[in-house]
Amino acid sequence: MDPLLLAAEWWWIAPTAVAAGTAGVMGMRRHSSTVSGRRLAVDAARHDLREAQLAAAERRTALKIARADLARVSAERAAQRATAEQVAGARRMLRERERDAKAASADVRARQVRLNAARAAVPSASEPKPLDRLHAAHDAVTARWMRYETDLALQIAYPGMTDVKSPVTAAYLRAAGHAVEMRRAAAGRVTPAEFAAYRDAVADLERAFEAAEHSAKVQAGRLRRPPPGRMRLRTCSAVPLTRSIVPQARPPPPSRRGAVAASRTNPTSAADLPVAQRIFLTVFFCTGIVGSFCTDTERGRAWNIR
Repeated sequence: MDPLLLAAEWWWIAPTAVAAGTAGVMGMRRHSSTVSGRRLAVDAARHDLREAQLAAAERRTALKIARADLARVSAERAAQRATAEQVAGARRMLRERERDAKAASADVRARQVRLNAARAAVPSASEPKPLDRLHAAHDAVTARWMRYETDLALQIAYPGMTDVKSPVTAAYLRAAGHAVEMRRAAAGRVTPAEFAAYRDAVADLERAFEAAEHSAKVQAGRLRRPPPGRMRLRTCSAVPLTRSIVPQARPPPPSRRGAVAASRTNPTSAADLPVAQRIFLTVFFCTGIVGSFCTDTERGRAWNIR
């Protein structure tokens, strides 16, 4: 048989064999990476996206049903077989279903972004696996909490971190217990759903710890007091602004009799007055004594002349 005719009839075998070999190699690599756990975060993100898409489809179906119910109730209202309260209730239900559908669509977009980020962050063979990274993040939060449990200075400075009656501290303890349970469930051969549950538990734990730490610092007064420099700047800048905007009336000059009466009614308060006021009272006293003495002398002279 002519080799040229044979090659013309069976030329497609070589490309098919190459494609099959390439697909097999890629499948083996992906299987090995999946078994080793390097693509566990990608699989979990894909699982979350699938769940979000199903939830979004359910919300869209519920929205269509709510629109149909509103149209039906409106028609019955036009035929005087439904009340205005039923129409208002159907409209409220439609608005609620619209909000749910928008939230589900936003969740789908967020899950898609997380999936793209997980694909871009697939670790190599020498880098830590996603499950190991998640364990490290969990241990880091636990270590930060244990500092407040074992350090006496931190316990005195931030007593709210160890107060189990505080709502935020109790929320952190619940999140810590849930994260430990999810970590135990994610041992051995981990599925994408188990990894996603453990990842969400660690994220909730981090948020709960940040909330508890912030609340403890606020209770200790660390976050309510502004810095001294900023406080001084506000005080210095507020005085001329107030004087320039609000005209302040000058107090009338105190009389001599008022000063004497005040000194007689409260004799011990003169020592507590500032230096300027004490000098002012001293001048008034001296002026009054000299004035009274001069008046008595002039009266005596007048009597002598008479």
